[in-house]
Formats: sequence, structure tokens, C-alpha cells
Amino acid sequence: MTSESHEQAPKLERTLGLGSVVAIGIAYTTPLIVLGIFGVVAEASNGTVPTAYLVTLIAMVFTAYSYGRMSAVHPISGSAYTYVGREMAPQLGFLAGWLILLDYFFLPMVAWLIAGAYLSSQFPGVPTALWIIAFVLVTSILNIIGIRITARVNFLLVAFQLLVLGFFVALSISSYVQGDTGASPWSPFWNQDTTVAAIAAGAAIGAYAFIGFDAITTLTEETRDPARTMPRAVLTVILFVGALFIITSYAAQLAHPGATFENVDSAALEIATDIGGNLFASFFLTSLIIAQFAAGLAIQATSSRLLYAMGRDGVLPRRILGYIQPRFHTPVFGIALIGIVGLAALFLDVTTSTSFINFGAFSAFTLVNLSLIAHFLRHRPQGLGAVLGWIAIPLIGAIIDLYLLLALDINAKIIGVIWLVIGVALLAWLTRGFRKAPPQLSMDEELALSEER
Repeated sequence: MTSESHEQAPKLERTLGLGSVVAIGIAYTTPLIVLGIFGVVAEASNGTVPTAYLVTLIAMVFTAYSYGRMSAVHPISGSAYTYVGREMAPQLGFLAGWLILLDYFFLPMVAWLIAGAYLSSQFPGVPTALWIIAFVLVTSILNIIGIRITARVNFLLVAFQLLVLGFFVALSISSYVQGDTGASPWSPFWNQDTTVAAIAAGAAIGAYAFIGFDAITTLTEETRDPARTMPRAVLTVILFVGALFIITSYAAQLAHPGATFENVDSAALEIATDIGGNLFASFFLTSLIIAQFAAGLAIQATSSRLLYAMGRDGVLPRRILGYIQPRFHTPVFGIALIGIVGLAALFLDVTTSTSFINFGAFSAFTLVNLSLIAHFLRHRPQGLGAVLGWIAIPLIGAIIDLYLLLALDINAKIIGVIWLVIGVALLAWLTRGFRKAPPQLSMDEELALSEER
């Protein structure tokens, strides 16, 4: 693709400011997920959920830092695919993009599947399939209309989730103060059953709640002053949701110390009933459904931008996935493809559909951290600050992400390896047996895009 053809084609519009990008990032991580998986993390960490989230937050900050630095160096869409391809090798960049597709491709499906399951529990007479189809259609239409509409909707939905969490925290603390739960102010962080191994196990599971913060870097070409805005947005999202997870889980552990529940998968609903009665429990359940809608909306928007970047480069069908709709300036075919993939939720359950997501995320996270080190080796910036910023911090992030990758269960590893093998085979076909580099934007085209602010 030439620079001239690029200039004549419809482009993504730079309409997003820091607040809009942060709102989409928070919606992507879904604040209420901290309660959705509360019981599982509590069981693994022996009743020290806030400590587990604190450890996870520290771990994720290193990777968030690397994403922020890379988004400033390469202010175009593509996220891990672009960063690794530019700094390490186009072949590794393709594989990074392929691996992260496990995350981006199927997370919307999981969001719609969970929402459909909750609605079916409330309205058993309506088939789950109808709810899932409705979610797919509504979110796809909103995303096709334009990213500005998505951002505005996300502002409202994120605000609602924060309101629900505020009620949950207030009622939990009130229940603790008025009742005799047996918890001390410090027991949510450390109790008689706490071990380092248990906290590490809880942190590994809690990392799932953070997955998605990286996706906002796919909106770089639609962000004003991306070199300045993106690093701030990535760190803001990770620090905000991390603090939110710690505060919420602390309050929940005060109201319900320990890790014993009737059903760990629905532990938060049990706590909601205890602290607020059936009325609040119903309100809480409704909010979870709305949260999943917000997540599906944001995830589909960002996922389609990765497909657009790979389609524009030609590693995926350019005429389809590299196409921008002239009126709405959105990658309409990528959005539609994510919606079609989401219909797979009609045939899967939550456990199966989530088992392979972390493999792609942690693999890509590791490669993004390593891409900073590659950048340092290529450009040799001077000074202690450069060594810390381009070597030490990303190396710590890579080690942590690799540890989390190896800690996944065997099913996730099997599916992840199969996906990787398919990606290697596709790469071999694109490069004629690895004899040439996969297609990608020229550096001149990247520069042209980065200067359109």
C-alpha cells in the first residue's frame, strides 16, 4: 500500500480525548468483574482478596508502563502487533497480533454469554440465544455508528457501575460496623490462614480482572495528541481499576471474612443479599448484566481496530478488514466479524470460552515488554534513566507475565499452543516459507499517520 493510496482512503478520525479513552478502558476491564470473580479469588487466596489484587496491580503496572512507552513511540493502531513488529521483527509482530486475538476475539463473546446467562436466570421463559443475539446486534450497531457514540455510552455505563460499587462498599462497611462478622480491620489483608503461596494463587486468578487495559492502545489513531495522551490513559486506567478492586474487595471481606460460600461462583450475590436484602441483590444482579453490555461494547470497538491494523497491513484480507466506512469512519467489517464470532456463545459455556483467553494476553504482554528492550538495543539511549525505563522495568514486567503464562491450567495451554501453531502456519504462507517479511505499513506511512493530529 502506497502513501498516496493511503491519503485517498477514508481514515479513522482523531476525536477522542483523555477522558474518553480512559472511560473506554475502564469499561473494557469492567469494574464489576471484581465482584463477579470474588469468590474464586477469595478461595484461592484464603480470604485475602485485597492483598491478591494489590500484588496483581503491582505486576500489571510494569506492563502498563511498557504499553504506554510503546504507544508514544508508535502512535498508530495495532497495539502489541505494531509494537513488537516494529521493534523486534515483523514475523514476531504478526505472532503477537495473532496471540492477542485470542483475547480480543473472544472476550466480547464471553461478555455477551455471561449477560445472556444472567438474563436467562431472571427470565427463564426467554431462551438464552435470543439475549445473546440481541446483545450482538445492539453493540455492533453502536460501534458501526461511530467511536464517539461508543465513548458517550461508556461514560454512562461506567458511571452506573461505579455507583453500584459505591453502594456495595457502603453497605458492606455498614454491615461490618453494625454486626459481628469476626473480622478485624487488617484481616482482609492478612489472617491466620494467609500464606505467600495462597496470595500468589489469588493474584494469578485476579489478573483476569485486569486483562483489557492494553486494548485502548488500539484507539491511538482516533485519539488527539496520542503520544502524550496514550501513556497517561494506560496508566490511569490500570491504577484506577486496581485501586477500585482493592477497596471493593476489602469492604466485601470485612462483611464476609474468609473464603467459605454456598457457591464460590456467585459469592458476591450471596454477600449482596446479606448486606442489602433481596431488593439490593436484584439491583446488583441487574447491574452485572449492564456491566457485561458495557464490556462487550468497549471490547468489540477495540478488537475491531486490531483487525483493521492487520488488514491495512495486508496480513489479513485488506479489502475487507482494512476498509473504513466513509460515512461513519469505522472499520465496519471488523466490527461485524467480531459480532459473528460472538454468536459462538450460542454453543459454548462460560468456563470453556474463558479458558484460553489468558494465554494470548500474557503471551502478548511478554512480547510487548521485550519490545522496549529491543528498542533500547537499537537506539542506545544514554543515562541511568534510560536503562531503568527501557531495560529494568520492562524486564520485570516480562518475567511476571511469563510466570502468569506458565501458571495457566493445562486446557488453556493446549488451546493456546494450537492457536499459536495455526498462526505460525499462516505466517509461513504469508511469507512464502519464511523467505520474506510479512506485509506491513511502511515507516513513511506510519509517520504520516502519527502526524495527523
